Amino acid sequence: MNTFTKVSPYANEPFTNFGLEENVKAMQAAIAKVKRELGREYPLYIGTEKVVTEAKITSINPGNVDEIIGYVSKADQKLAEKAMNVALETFETWKKVPARERAEYLFKAAALMRDRKHEFSALMILESGKNYIEADVDTAEAIDFIEFYAREMIRLSQINETQPLAKIPGENNQISYIPLGVGVIIPPWNFPLAICVGMTIAAVVSGNTVLLKPASTTPVIAHKFVALMEEVGLPAGVINFIPGSGAEVGDYLTTHPKTRFISFTGSKEIGLRINKLAADVAPGQIWIKRVIAEMGGKDGIVVDETADLDAAAAAIVASAFGFQGQKCSAGSRAIIVESVYDIVVDKVVALTNQLQSGLPEHNFAAGPVIDKGSYDKILDYIEIGKTEGTLLAGGEKAEGNGYYIQPTVFGDVSGKARVMQEEIFGPVLAIAKAKDWKEAIAMYNDTEFGLTGSYFSTNEERISEALDTVHCGNLYINRKCTGALVGVHPFGGFNMSGTDSKAGGYDYLMLLTQAKLTSRKI
Repeated sequence: MNTFTKVSPYANEPFTNFGLEENVKAMQAAIAKVKRELGREYPLYIGTEKVVTEAKITSINPGNVDEIIGYVSKADQKLAEKAMNVALETFETWKKVPARERAEYLFKAAALMRDRKHEFSALMILESGKNYIEADVDTAEAIDFIEFYAREMIRLSQINETQPLAKIPGENNQISYIPLGVGVIIPPWNFPLAICVGMTIAAVVSGNTVLLKPASTTPVIAHKFVALMEEVGLPAGVINFIPGSGAEVGDYLTTHPKTRFISFTGSKEIGLRINKLAADVAPGQIWIKRVIAEMGGKDGIVVDETADLDAAAAAIVASAFGFQGQKCSAGSRAIIVESVYDIVVDKVVALTNQLQSGLPEHNFAAGPVIDKGSYDKILDYIEIGKTEGTLLAGGEKAEGNGYYIQPTVFGDVSGKARVMQEEIFGPVLAIAKAKDWKEAIAMYNDTEFGLTGSYFSTNEERISEALDTVHCGNLYINRKCTGALVGVHPFGGFNMSGTDSKAGGYDYLMLLTQAKLTSRKI
């Protein structure tokens, strides 16, 4: 590359205003375009090869199960080993590419994705069941990750100029952040573009090569991203696209002696399994594998009697039911002090009852959950909730040729109830009553998770106490507990919510690099 993009200060990608008719029409046109491309076959990417396999992952529209998004070739262990060898070979050249040059691929990718923003969002609407706003925000976040991590790698590469080490006579001392090696990227289906892009791009711009194993429910949007990176000229073998079974391909690569790191976002159970498998040293392995894990949460919103109750109720509903509650940051618990409990609950129920279910492509507020497994699990939890609290809204399947569930609210739930303790990952909100604000914070903290939380209050002393004692990685005051922005709200949680890796923050790339000190006598 002979010329570099001029690097402007980082700024978040603006969201699309769907209150404007022209933006609605643009999204509808993008959906129509994507629909004309449904049912195609998509290959694996292993170095320069596009591999088509007999075994396929069939991606369906969760909002219309008769609609097939695409057929994606499925890797087995033999192909995973081939991809590993290609990634190892490519790493030897990619790690030598200067950071500024690596970042240039990202700037070009961000520009292309920005130009095709609605196209990426439209595919997510059909493949993952997001409505217009949720899909648009996902695409914007993907662009943010690309732009932010490109700048971060440039910053780290210049660390000796911007933050030099202390000097001593007779020595020249420098520090550099060098790549780790080959990594396995295992992103989730709930942010099928943003998190997939963020995890992959962070590893790649740091000088690593990767094996990308996307979620089996959203592999087509992941393929679209990989194809975009090929289009901008990223060398073959830097990103190897190998969808496949977690039990077959995922475990094989996690235990592989040449795997240097695993970046994972998903459930607590799978995250713990990966961590355990990665901890065992395989024959021929010469490093301790690094695991970067974000494993979900049981997030909550605490409301005391001094709060703006309308704002609190709106935040509770938005946090609980945005994308059907299928966010690791979703506010699936609300803990309200008893003096305002009835008022807030009435407001929450009224707002929840206004949410209408329907096809995401028609931009309904409430769409489907991702697949049959999630659908059955969530309905089972709703039946449990009916025995643990008072059903205040929803509680049933919703109409539609897909996995639709009514936004559901349970009140008068004990803090120890299963629906208050276990991650449901669906449109289910449990509300508990606390005698005062201190008990409310204690109830919030009574969980094995610790990802996001919100505290609503106008009392500064209480807010100060909450800032110190509410135990979670991302704490918000007087706003919803979802909607973290790259570079603004570095994202990652405590306890069983993961390794607090702070995606979209200034220390994230350090997890994908190793610091090398060089000291030369002069």
